Amino acid sequence: MKTYAYEHDPVAFQFLQSVERFFVEEMPLFEPSGKGNFLLLDIKKYDLSTWRLLNIFKEATGADDREIGYAGLKDKNASTIQRISLPKKYEKVLKNITTDRIEILDKNYNHLPLKIGQLAGNKFEIILTNISTKDAERFDTIATKMQDIGIPNYFGYQRFGEDGKSWQQGKDIAHSQKRLKGAKEKLLVSAYQSHLFNQWLSQRINLSKVVSKNDTQQAASILKYPVELIKDLKKQPQFFKLFIGEVLAQYPQGKQSFSKDAYYDAMRFQKQEVTPTGMLCGDKVTRAFADARHLEEPHDDDELISLRGDRRVAWIWSKDFSSTYDKNSQRLTVKFTLPKGSYATSFLEEIGKQSLLPEKKR
Repeated sequence: MKTYAYEHDPVAFQFLQSVERFFVEEMPLFEPSGKGNFLLLDIKKYDLSTWRLLNIFKEATGADDREIGYAGLKDKNASTIQRISLPKKYEKVLKNITTDRIEILDKNYNHLPLKIGQLAGNKFEIILTNISTKDAERFDTIATKMQDIGIPNYFGYQRFGEDGKSWQQGKDIAHSQKRLKGAKEKLLVSAYQSHLFNQWLSQRINLSKVVSKNDTQQAASILKYPVELIKDLKKQPQFFKLFIGEVLAQYPQGKQSFSKDAYYDAMRFQKQEVTPTGMLCGDKVTRAFADARHLEEPHDDDELISLRGDRRVAWIWSKDFSSTYDKNSQRLTVKFTLPKGSYATSFLEEIGKQSLLPEKKR
């Protein structure tokens, strides 16, 4: 159960993720050079997972898995635009792709293939229904505020399978100490990593809320922290409170460093120069130290060594928000951008104060 950062009353709307109501477009990290031995294809796909998209190109061209590059995974239940790369030698057999669920929008050339993570972020356009005029106005107000304050970077429900419990299978596999077999087992174990991250993030948000909502003595009593520490935390300008030993990253995806002066780093955090990171526990992961490690340790699992560990940005800022409301149909169309690896559904859940996991999957 995630803890929401904002204190507003829930905003009522209906969300249905489908190709007609959910649109995603990758924001490339670089422009093609126009020359080279690799094709860069901008592709619009409908009702297809990225894995299925890659398989279609593999089957149509005869390319090997390792020859097809992509920057990120995109939802199946959506209309998405994303880029893939192929060796130039396959250009003539692209005509073998005949499905109407794929449209090649642009073709260019580059000296290097596309690698995972080579995107700046994603643009979203989402249609929400059954939303009143009042709630549409509140949605706008809150979303605009979020661009300045930011939001927690939770993993979305899509990460955890049809029933939301795939992380439990991943935990069992991780604790078996066996070598992972295939992409499915890796996906399950990564869901367990994500679950632990979400738990840690929820706990940190709850802690920050206690500090923000209560006076110094009350917060110290609730958290069992020294009064002087609470005073220092209250001086920090940002809602999400930082601690000594925090692993920070240059925002949005930059070099990592340890926090040795929480107040100084909180000022940089306020300016969106750096952001705290949470641990995706695993092999060779960087762990926090001092106070930040004390908060991180309950959500660590040193038995998870079958996957490489990592750090994930914990707090992000949405950008370029705009909306259009149709009073007759009670439809609100929202547009915004998020950094790579972030979930639009988590953005919506923070505003709506409701889980968007479809009823049939709960």
